[in-house]
Amino acid sequence: MKIQINTQVSSSTFLRVIPFLEKEEISFSASNGVSVNVKSPIFSGKKDSFYVLEAEKEMVLLVGLGKDPEYKSIENSFRKVLHKHDHLIDQSILLEFPEGFDENFLEPALVGLFLGDYHLDFFKKERKNNFEELEVHIKLAHKNAEKLVQRAEKIANAKKEAFRLVDLPPNNLTPEYLAEWAVEMAGKYSLKSEVISGIDAKDKGLEAFLAGGRGSAKEPKFIILEYRHPEAKTHLGLVGKGVTFDTGGLNIKTQGMHHMKSDMGGAAAVLGATQVIADLKIPINLTTIVPAVENAVDKDAYLPSEIIASHAGLSIEVVDTDAEGRLILADGLSYLIETYKPDQVIDMATLTGSAVGTFGYECAALFSNDSKLSETIQNAGKGIGEKTWPLPIWEEYAKEMDSEIADIRNYHGKPIAGAITAAKFLQAFTHEHPSWAHLDIAGVAFADTDFAKTKSGTAFGVGLLLKFIENQL
Repeated sequence: MKIQINTQVSSSTFLRVIPFLEKEEISFSASNGVSVNVKSPIFSGKKDSFYVLEAEKEMVLLVGLGKDPEYKSIENSFRKVLHKHDHLIDQSILLEFPEGFDENFLEPALVGLFLGDYHLDFFKKERKNNFEELEVHIKLAHKNAEKLVQRAEKIANAKKEAFRLVDLPPNNLTPEYLAEWAVEMAGKYSLKSEVISGIDAKDKGLEAFLAGGRGSAKEPKFIILEYRHPEAKTHLGLVGKGVTFDTGGLNIKTQGMHHMKSDMGGAAAVLGATQVIADLKIPINLTTIVPAVENAVDKDAYLPSEIIASHAGLSIEVVDTDAEGRLILADGLSYLIETYKPDQVIDMATLTGSAVGTFGYECAALFSNDSKLSETIQNAGKGIGEKTWPLPIWEEYAKEMDSEIADIRNYHGKPIAGAITAAKFLQAFTHEHPSWAHLDIAGVAFADTDFAKTKSGTAFGVGLLLKFIENQL
């Protein structure tokens, strides 16, 4: 896209896009000054409604946002402008915000517009329009119009990368690919990067991480990114589960394996967040770790009942090889906290079906030992349309993970409290860090949307983490 702000549209073939809140009568002025009125029920600006008309030789698309729209609904409405109405677009579009348009609505509208050119057709012979040459004229009466547009574009770019990472098939998105992507991104945005693998990972005590990928021909990669800002007053640590495909290991999955390319949704979230934080030059210090593995089955795959070591020094009894995500996160958390000593720690993972059973596909399960941190995450999620809800991590649940042969077991083997006991397992590897939160995003990172016929990546967590950080500045 070629973005132009508050410039005269030179092309005679453009689509004019105007958003409206819900009201009885909608009116706007054509480019020749003629007033155009549209009455209900033809179009009243109801949420997620659209109306196309020709007014004074102009093609106009009216976008309805509803009475009191939230960030996510605005973003989705504008994403549909390019994604659903591409047949109306020729050479250019004019996005026109009416006078008095709520300033808080501008960012999600712009982000949504920039997301509209994302499609899943990576390997199709004939691909949909990617709008590389599309002229986007934005009419915006705001003193910081250029900065607003630039910020929205950077947020959208990070989200599209998170979409893509989740949506790529597992023969393309391997641990090595994820590591290469992270290193390339680090170079582009001046981050420090490190990838630990093989004997080096073993020497550093990352045994639980290595076990999770032992059954795969694709070598595990322990990815570390460091972003530092000279004006930073706090240091945030992020860990994202990076299981690029999950067969379940020897406890092989019996259903839903087709969607297990999405088991690195946590990695996509923290990597996307790292990109946008670096791109926007947010004044914070950030360390991001992604333990990336493929959980496969071969002669070397780790075994149920096996005892494995960990970076934290705790021995782990393997009850279920399909609980590999918490193993790699355990080493990720321990290494992050021991090596970098961040002030706050957040991990994100598509961890349990239990979280989906509890919340469906509406919000993430939130666990934290810090009530202030938990509240700040919840508020950030509300503001950005990425909801979270807290669940307890009482000590009573820790007993469920007791092992008679090792320090802890990776699964309690019961059809109850699955998300909670997984969180308690992770907590054991946080070295009693006083400000830690775990987000189980199993139900929200990969979902049915209006933008694909199959489940696809949502980039859940990118906007949440950005909002979380900025709310604390």
